[in-house]
Amino acid sequence: MWSLSGFALSSAIRLGSNLLMTRLLAPEMFGVMALAFTIIMGLSMFSDVGLKQNVVYSRRGHDSIFLNTAWVLQASRGLMLWAIACCLCFAIFLAVRLNFVSSSSVYAAPSLPYVLAALSFSAVISGFESTKFLEGSRSVLLGKITSIEIISQIAGLVAMLVWVLVDRSVWALVAGALTSSLIRTILSHTLLPGTRNRWQWDKEAGREIVHYGKWILLASVLGFLVNSGDRLILGGLVDSTTLGLYAIASLIVGSLEGVLSKIMSDVAFPAFSEIARDRIADLKKSYYRVLFILASASYFVSGVFISSGQSLINLLYDRRYEDAGWMLALLAASLMAMPFRLSTQSFLALGLPKLQSYTVIVRLCSLFLVTPIAFNYAGLQGALIAIVFSHFSYLPVIIFYNVRNGLFDLSKELLLLVWLPVGLAVGKIFSLVMGWLL
Repeated sequence: MWSLSGFALSSAIRLGSNLLMTRLLAPEMFGVMALAFTIIMGLSMFSDVGLKQNVVYSRRGHDSIFLNTAWVLQASRGLMLWAIACCLCFAIFLAVRLNFVSSSSVYAAPSLPYVLAALSFSAVISGFESTKFLEGSRSVLLGKITSIEIISQIAGLVAMLVWVLVDRSVWALVAGALTSSLIRTILSHTLLPGTRNRWQWDKEAGREIVHYGKWILLASVLGFLVNSGDRLILGGLVDSTTLGLYAIASLIVGSLEGVLSKIMSDVAFPAFSEIARDRIADLKKSYYRVLFILASASYFVSGVFISSGQSLINLLYDRRYEDAGWMLALLAASLMAMPFRLSTQSFLALGLPKLQSYTVIVRLCSLFLVTPIAFNYAGLQGALIAIVFSHFSYLPVIIFYNVRNGLFDLSKELLLLVWLPVGLAVGKIFSLVMGWLL
């Protein structure tokens, strides 16, 4: 309930700030920020050794030496990411000057290198977050963790509003992101119980983190490419305004994806890990208890968005963002694949992180091979259909490993699909009401 209510409030704040800022800023600014955030996230995922998963999974998860070693790795990684991002900014600037990228793409936006350089400093700030966050995840202290996340998000919103009073530019969004990271880091040291971090290195702990984390790293790299590859690909195919509209549609779909992912990582993974350690025979039962919640919500909301996406955008945004409506209706179909991601948490709990990497390779190939071809033959709509298809391309692999590990029940999977037509009906009713009122 903490995870659900906390993320619901977080999503409400994010959506509210988005609605407010879209009335104050132009769509192309959101396109630049979407690409900059994607690049920063990519750098982060390309250096992820699974510190959270390590602390939750390891029997040394409350050992101060183990935690301090993880903190040293985390801080060093943040500094490294900032340095790499600055080099990448110069490379983008040079590529534009030498006409290596299309002048109509988002990569050619004049502000992109500078926004990326400033935004990347958040990696340094986050690198010094306390490992008390990791301990809290292991112990499922979601109340305090959620409170910190909400406070930091509100602080970022306030920073954006203050900045936009002086300057209505993309820098308001940058200021909000940096402020949120700073407040989160400060509160992680002051409000959570746990080990006080200091610079300490233990060779054995470092070896354990790297050994378990190497598969997490591979999964993170592949996960980033499949989850953010759409923005990277579209950034080179469309202009800033179109990418900004796509980012708006993705934000709404991502709100549900985010809350479900939050439950998976903050609740399901720690619970599955404990069950796998102490009473593995109960894992399948617990898996389907969680899946019932995730699948019911995912299928229902998918149906609602498919049949009412355009009406929802017309209600929330002005006419400049109207084209985000059909994008939302199309992207909503991808939510039907979301419940299958729960399987990756059970794989991690079983000490099989490599399976998480295997399951996303198929989707990665589908996304990067099919999307450009679809755009070439069917334009933006074809590209979005290919992106949605990529979410379903890896389901046979997930099902195969679920069956192999005794975590699949066909009758229960089919029964949960009843929520899709219910959602479609509710969405249709909403659209009819909105059409009558507007």
